[in-house]
Amino acid sequence: MRWFGGCAPDGPQITPEGARVLWSEPRLWMMGKWPTPLIRMAKNRTALLAIIGPCAATRQDLTPALTAPDLAQSVGHWPGSYIAVRFTARAVVEIITDPAGACPLYTAQTPNGIVWASSVRALASLTGDQIDTGWLASYLWDTAAPAGDRSPWKGVRPVPPGHVLTLAAGGGRGETPWWSPPTPRPRTEALRSLRHALSEGIRARVENTPSATDLGGTDSTTLAVIAARHRRLTAITAYPLGHTEGGDLDYARALRVPGLTKIEFPVEAGHLPFSPGTTPMPATDEPPPSTAVWAMLSAQLRLARAHGTLRHLTGDGGDHLFLASPRHLVDYAHNRRWLPLVRDALAWARLRRQPPGPLITAALRRDTEGIGRPWLARPPWLTANISEPHGRPATATQALIASIRTVARTAHADSQLCDAVGVELHNPYLDGAVLNAVASAPAEARFSAHRYKPLLVDAVGDLLPALHRDRATKGTFTASFHHGLRAHLDCALDLSDGRLAARGLIDPAPLRTTLHAAAMGAETNWSMLLPTLAAEQWLATIDQTPAVRWHTTAPAPVGGR
Repeated sequence: MRWFGGCAPDGPQITPEGARVLWSEPRLWMMGKWPTPLIRMAKNRTALLAIIGPCAATRQDLTPALTAPDLAQSVGHWPGSYIAVRFTARAVVEIITDPAGACPLYTAQTPNGIVWASSVRALASLTGDQIDTGWLASYLWDTAAPAGDRSPWKGVRPVPPGHVLTLAAGGGRGETPWWSPPTPRPRTEALRSLRHALSEGIRARVENTPSATDLGGTDSTTLAVIAARHRRLTAITAYPLGHTEGGDLDYARALRVPGLTKIEFPVEAGHLPFSPGTTPMPATDEPPPSTAVWAMLSAQLRLARAHGTLRHLTGDGGDHLFLASPRHLVDYAHNRRWLPLVRDALAWARLRRQPPGPLITAALRRDTEGIGRPWLARPPWLTANISEPHGRPATATQALIASIRTVARTAHADSQLCDAVGVELHNPYLDGAVLNAVASAPAEARFSAHRYKPLLVDAVGDLLPALHRDRATKGTFTASFHHGLRAHLDCALDLSDGRLAARGLIDPAPLRTTLHAAAMGAETNWSMLLPTLAAEQWLATIDQTPAVRWHTTAPAPVGGR
């Protein structure tokens, strides 16, 4: 599994077993296979700089950052998804986290000082290797709820996205925000910024690496078309068993783009959700969202790997950016813009086939979650003593940012899954520069009840054929979940009375009732059910996997390589 980390200056002299050390003092190491384009370094007589992750910056861009008085403003707005680390002659380490949180960062306090890393599970072995049951209970209530200064593991703290972590000799530590939601600007400027951020983020990933993309809905098709402008690549369309035409297949077959090798991937019986995968699931930092579909995902990645792929791009995050709910109604209510509020509430109510009253009421209450996720409720099987999550976003922009950060955080666990197959998973829609561009558009201009993903289409739609630019639907695999659960019901029922129940977090009886109903095809709140099953399987995988081992090394000269 790929991860990286380091130690505070004058701090612990420890390194994880098997690490590749980039700097000896203060420690900076890499674990797993990191292709050269994902690690860029620069140095001068007084500073060392490392950019870790896909980034569109050139080597020439890195040099000024070595001496920039404000490192975050110098490096933070480059397209891509990355962490920047700088060590200066002042014996200070500065670490810049990305605004979207797609590159999570954590810290652990040891007896000899602070250790930081991109893997919370790795740091947990320094703090007792114990799951934080409170975090897990919040996760079961709502995957978006775990936040603040808690992580899935006791004694390990997350560094917030869009912050600068400063570590100084002698134990000094600071966390300061460097990114905040941008001031709204004209929609045309936001569109130009979005096109640049997305195009450059994709280019940085594919131009030097054999890559593949999904090819299904508008989001993944956009990625494929942009990526094919920079190198030949493979595009894979998955489709439900027995559906040999219609939906994503028709759109994929109609796409004619030079440099794109298209492959159709049928989701066979062995790929159905809840099927056991032939590739064992690795231990990840938190429950991966793709747990239930691991058999399908791992098979699709092996197919890509067989065609020479080292990197796979997905459209994750696209719906959250461009197909979000009308939370801007809250902003209308707050600013007393009653006519637009009523007009848009009526339009969205017609689209949702519901009365407009609940939308208007939620807007007046500044209830962004009531508008965006009206189905959200406490799972009936959750017995943990935990109150309803609080501190919900109060504006449309805050809700957008919170939504993307949740997707980015959980998607990191999926990327750890894919490392087990030998394929890097990348999500360009979760890049910080992309989030910044979308958040800079006026809230009411981001979405429409009358057009499908207007911000994305207006930014890069000219690169798409008219058929795909005008598409207003997306494929769905909901029926596959019912079929898969029916086929593997006994295994799912076994999960209902396991480690979560032993920890006093759930009551197996109502969970079994829900599983039986879902297997029979009843309407199911999958966003409530799937995280519970994923958490149970995650705990089992953690118990079966040895903890990361660390060893003490001799101190080296400051700035040693």
